[in-house]
Amino acid sequence: MPETPYLLAVLAVTFAITFGLRALPFAALNPLRNSLLVRKVSLWMPVGILGILAASTLRTTVLADPAAALPAAVAVAVTVVLHLLGRRRTLLSVGLGTLVFVALVNF
Repeated sequence: MPETPYLLAVLAVTFAITFGLRALPFAALNPLRNSLLVRKVSLWMPVGILGILAASTLRTTVLADPAAALPAAVAVAVTVVLHLLGRRRTLLSVGLGTLVFVALVNF
């Protein structure tokens, strides 16, 4: 069994690293608030994620089961329409698109 000073030193180092890793994003947050790049990325990232998700879903679905291609295409269309009409609420559009896909495949 290691001695007490050794265990305390390990705990202190672990605490320091954990605290530093948790505090670093907050320290970097202030300069990023006024960044033009961050504003552009925050505008286009949800659309990019939805595009990658749609392409991946269609590719995987069509390769695994060609009969599920139509439900996947309908679900992607629902997701896109909900995203554009629902004030770009990504979680809502992806969630409802997933529910539409699962419902169409299973019923």
